[in-house]
Amino acid sequence: MGQGLSCGERLENGLFRAVQNGDLELVETMVKADPTILQQTTPRSRMSALHIAAAYGQIEILSLLLDRSMNPDVLNRNKQTPLMLATMNGKISCVQRLIEAGANILMFDSLNRRTCLHYAAYYGHSDCLEAIISAAHSAPVAATWGFIRYVNIRDGRGATPLHIAARRRQPQCIQILLANGALVCALTCAYGYPGSSPLHLAARSGSLECVRELLAWGAERLQVDSAGRIPYTVAMKRKNRACAALLNPSAAEPLVWPSKLKFINELNQEAKALLERALVEANMEREKAILKENSYSPPCPLQSDADLDDAESEECDLELCCICFEQACTLEVHPCGHQMCAHCTLALCCYKKPNSSSNCPTAPLCPFCRSSITQLLVARIKVTDNAESEINSSKLRRSRKSNFSEGSSSFKSLSALGSFGKIGGHSTGRFPVECDEEVDKSF
Repeated sequence: MGQGLSCGERLENGLFRAVQNGDLELVETMVKADPTILQQTTPRSRMSALHIAAAYGQIEILSLLLDRSMNPDVLNRNKQTPLMLATMNGKISCVQRLIEAGANILMFDSLNRRTCLHYAAYYGHSDCLEAIISAAHSAPVAATWGFIRYVNIRDGRGATPLHIAARRRQPQCIQILLANGALVCALTCAYGYPGSSPLHLAARSGSLECVRELLAWGAERLQVDSAGRIPYTVAMKRKNRACAALLNPSAAEPLVWPSKLKFINELNQEAKALLERALVEANMEREKAILKENSYSPPCPLQSDADLDDAESEECDLELCCICFEQACTLEVHPCGHQMCAHCTLALCCYKKPNSSSNCPTAPLCPFCRSSITQLLVARIKVTDNAESEINSSKLRRSRKSNFSEGSSSFKSLSALGSFGKIGGHSTGRFPVECDEEVDKSF
């Protein structure tokens, strides 16, 4: 049944069978005949009808039960809420409905002291993860715990949702968590090996996608766990040699997302997407070179030259960046209004990972007029039909060359040319539950 509940406990009660099967009319009839029936629970796991509706994604029945003033935070034997079960099983509509009904996103279960946020990261349900994080912005949790503290909430073994996502090979969840303030170098207590960072756990799991996401957000390759091991050592011990090649301290450092810069944190979604893609392409080129030196092939094929040529032929003839003369101008620097491609803009703002003791990098200057950069916007340019248009991030002129340097903010620093390919897709595969953890999803 995959992510569904197991049949460890039979649903002898007619109400529970009707809820599981989505028989709305029968449930309505039974509740009208005897409203107290909603207080019944399964004998072994103490699951309520609301738990079962949430776990099986029966949104109409779940809404009916909530409209009947049923407590959205009712607990089963393991102190799991319906929201936790809906999250475990990836039932996004039920997750959203429960949150709307006031379900508490800060409830802990009694198995591993995990919240619904931990379970979203564990099972890789990125849509559920985003819904819970979005709720945390406005929920009482944000006012009491604080949003950042909630995103970095620890379970009973000292693991944050980011630790769990890294060990469970969930790159999409890692990306969402990091973009919302997850601490990339937080250390565990008893989860995994004591003192493990998310990068240690990604190295252990052997996920190149997770490793590259963590490195791009500043994960420290020289961070040691309680045994004094760096992530490279963990990857080698687990025979994850491709990950080890990227984690080798002697390999070139990746470019790191410049999150410390104020105007980067204020980017709109389209401008952010342009820069994120440029960052991924730069680090993919670095990855290709490292894996080639170590006789490994990239896990995901990069876009072929033929595909690039076809893509370029379909693009309109946009104005080229005056720095690299290869990419289309897609971003506009404010307040001066000068335009550059995303790759050259990123080269201006980004940096090779500094020492953890270093201060915030100096804000860059416009390479054309040397004025301070206070904002980046998607460029508005003139295309061949002379009509002014805003660049769509999905319609860019792709090029095999771009500019990246050691992170200097001068025009001179934009002289080094490199080649770029297309990022591979994220894996959405499922993996078996870890043998050292008990996760109860049964009745």
